[in-house]
Amino acid sequence: MGTIAEAEKPVAVVAQPSRTALQNKQTQLAWLLMSPTIAVIIFVAAYPLGRTFYDSFTDASFGAAATHFIGWTNYYNLIHDTPFWNSVKETFKFTILTVVLEFVLGMIIALVVNSNFRGRGAMRAAMLVPWAIITVVNAQMWKLMYNDTYGVFNDFLQKIHVVSSPVAFTVSHPLASVVAIDVWKTTPFVALLLLAGLQVIPSDVYEAANVDGASKWQQYWRITLPLLVPAILVTLIFRTMDALRVFDVFYVLFGSRPDTETMAIYDYQNIVPFGLVGYGAAISVAIFIILGIVITIYIRSFRVEQS
Repeated sequence: MGTIAEAEKPVAVVAQPSRTALQNKQTQLAWLLMSPTIAVIIFVAAYPLGRTFYDSFTDASFGAAATHFIGWTNYYNLIHDTPFWNSVKETFKFTILTVVLEFVLGMIIALVVNSNFRGRGAMRAAMLVPWAIITVVNAQMWKLMYNDTYGVFNDFLQKIHVVSSPVAFTVSHPLASVVAIDVWKTTPFVALLLLAGLQVIPSDVYEAANVDGASKWQQYWRITLPLLVPAILVTLIFRTMDALRVFDVFYVLFGSRPDTETMAIYDYQNIVPFGLVGYGAAISVAIFIILGIVITIYIRSFRVEQS
């Protein structure tokens, strides 16, 4: 009977604390303090983006007396623009090659630098030297080294009898030339991002794996890679966005050659030399959409891997 009586006693329900007036005031204060930053972001980012979308539906051009709304005409012309699609293909070839090579090399460097050895700090500092060099300066430096008359590459290859006559690298192998430059410069940045991800993996996880008899290869595939997924995602997004928007290294190395035009260079050519602001805005929107699609694919793919 005592047990039944105890069971029939009402159970005390703990009420969830409601938001207090102080919390509401703190929230309002937070929004008030953030409002200047939000306003700057809207002015710096949202307004230019909105203006670009608007201009893409007009025939705006430099020196024009008036601007007219032309609807989807720019996008229709863009869909049938062969040079634009050639620039898209060239950009994607560059992006795929550089991102893959930089990720593989960056992962190797990050794993090496993350291990314990004498001089590790000096090596971490030294590997950032290529990344610290300004891209335009870096591209111009490599352009001089590629020169078929006085470039160091041709001089070295002829001395070791690999080639019998000078090679115009930027003419005969344009894609390989620019990929080599970007890989040399950006691999340290990729390694740094991956190293940051490796640093936050707890060491006791590896200690437990050693106790269980897991090999280094098993630890890499079953511990390091799964725990490194957030860092890998950030790295791939950063590098892919930069590669798809590439302008400077191509322009310094090749100028506005039709066979080496990237999407950004083609956009620049239409806006600045030709003065076609509306059509250039449509190209910019197309680049924005392509970037959004690629980033969405990355995020959805890594979500599948994590589930």
